[in-house]
Amino acid sequence: MSLKLSVIIVNYNVRYFLEQTLLSVRRASEGVDLDVWVVDNNSPDDSVAMVRDKFPEVKLTANTGNPGFSVANNQAIRASTGEYVLLLNPDTVIAEDTLRKCIDFMDAHPQAGGLGVKMIDGSGAFLPESKRGFPSPWVAFAKTTGLSRLFSKSPRFNHYHLGYLEPDETHRIEVLSGAFMWMRRSALDEVGLLDETFFMYGEDIDLSYRLVQGGYHNYYFADTTIIHYKGESTKKGSLNYVRMFYLAMIIFARKHFGGTRQGKLFVWVLQAGVYLRAGMTVGSNLLRWLRLPLLDGALIVGGLILLKDIWPRYYYGAEDYFSDTFLWFNLPLYTVLWLAALYFSGAYDPGTGLRRPVTGVLLGMVVIAAVYGFLPLAYRSSRALILLATLWSLLTTVGVRMALHFFRTRNLAVGSTPVRRILIVGTAVESRRVQWMLYQLGVRARVIGTVAPDATDDLDTYLGVAADLERLVALYQIDELLFCAQDLSHRRIISWMDRLGPGYLYKIVPDKSESIIGSHSKNTSGQLYTVEVHYRLGEYAKRRNKRVLDIVCALVLLLSWPITGWLTTLGVRQPVAALQVLLGYRTWVGYATEHTAAQLPRLRPGVYDTVPLADVDRATRARLDFFYARDYRTSLDLHLLWQQLSR
Repeated sequence: MSLKLSVIIVNYNVRYFLEQTLLSVRRASEGVDLDVWVVDNNSPDDSVAMVRDKFPEVKLTANTGNPGFSVANNQAIRASTGEYVLLLNPDTVIAEDTLRKCIDFMDAHPQAGGLGVKMIDGSGAFLPESKRGFPSPWVAFAKTTGLSRLFSKSPRFNHYHLGYLEPDETHRIEVLSGAFMWMRRSALDEVGLLDETFFMYGEDIDLSYRLVQGGYHNYYFADTTIIHYKGESTKKGSLNYVRMFYLAMIIFARKHFGGTRQGKLFVWVLQAGVYLRAGMTVGSNLLRWLRLPLLDGALIVGGLILLKDIWPRYYYGAEDYFSDTFLWFNLPLYTVLWLAALYFSGAYDPGTGLRRPVTGVLLGMVVIAAVYGFLPLAYRSSRALILLATLWSLLTTVGVRMALHFFRTRNLAVGSTPVRRILIVGTAVESRRVQWMLYQLGVRARVIGTVAPDATDDLDTYLGVAADLERLVALYQIDELLFCAQDLSHRRIISWMDRLGPGYLYKIVPDKSESIIGSHSKNTSGQLYTVEVHYRLGEYAKRRNKRVLDIVCALVLLLSWPITGWLTTLGVRQPVAALQVLLGYRTWVGYATEHTAAQLPRLRPGVYDTVPLADVDRATRARLDFFYARDYRTSLDLHLLWQQLSR
């Protein structure tokens, strides 16, 4: 006998988010005749073991490879028997009444082939992809050029996200979101399953199009809301996302409009969009990274030019004391050396304070003084000018950072992480457990107090009750809210996030879980507080130092190959390996095992690995990878590289 609903979740490497999703589905399944399927695409993070241990009722398929989103979903669709099929992302949280409400709506609308719901992200902001229109050459052009964002409420410019339709009203739409894609099985039997040509993006648009072509209606259902944590598979600000998304659109255009004039135009617009959006992404990322070095460089150059004119006039009484060589030789040389010193001292690392910029300027002065001593007399400017320029650079680098920090935070504590003011919503018992977890994890935050989920007279224990949450958040100037799912329904949590909006940080503590989960940006991974190891290799400064060491060693081995090639284990492969490292395709020391590598901070493939000896079993290799990532330092790379090269 067939069931009413089959819930299908395809997972890859998001174990903690998957656990939270399955907990929300378990709650929502009460009174619903359903089965739940998880298809794991060879996740290396113990997702499979977690599902087997904590969710024995789930029908689990563990693939030995990653065949893609469409293939994995089709595996479960073919094996399931539900009258309705729900494709659900592993980074979602549904409300307790979501499934029941969707069943009632679909039962009442027999012409409905598919259904999507209102989605908010981890910051409480409405996700526009909850309702979408079919792409066309004009729609693709408007989206690619940003016109859809500029005129978000316009039917002409923002048909892609149907921005002119109210998010709080139910509408007929064209495209369902793959994050929550509810479909009638009889409709799937007619139009076919997901097209397995699409690996990750575009399959939802293609299937939605075929449902409409088959005479069915797709709906956006606003009477229930879910959370969809964005950015857990592919970061939306990355080149990889741009490439995969637009290539999927090209497959869609060629499949449904290929050979027609519209189809050719569509493909041309999409191909142009790939390069345009890729260029915009690269430019935006580059500008974001270079803006502070460019500002430092401009101020150093400006200071050197001013000092070149002012200092000799004051000290020597001469205006043309320095020759033209200063402008085309000394000025660029000093500027580059100072910027390099600032970079290598960590002045551009995220969240750095004032100590590193000061260290960088002083280090730059020492390097410039050393270089100065080797310059021919014609290229020596003045030692006094170097000292004055050092003072100027100290003032400007410190001043710029203080000014930027002040405009952003209204305080002058540069580099300090603001202590977040946290409010815990839950019972006193669960609140104490959460506070102990935060203490164990070393989370820098101040717990202001606990809000009772229901009415209470115990105002010595609680700051207030959840019904007054909006007032309490404003009164105590809260930055972050932690919701205890053991004491609260997901429907209430979602409702508060939707009502309070993206002005706050939100995290959910799953029932009986050792993790605290949230995600506040589509371009970054979700923020996860869990009792786990801190990997030094994951720190920006350590990764930068590793890359610098890779480049230096590659240059040394490349230039010295005629002499050292016969002495190292690389032999004739030494120049090729050095070039691969230099170009960023490989690193000198990488992980020894592919499986554990996926659980550790990401690394390029290594020329050598963390295991200095032959005939080492897999478990030992995995352990050595773990220690390498946890305790990383550049001297460890040098030690391992020397061992491997001279083995």
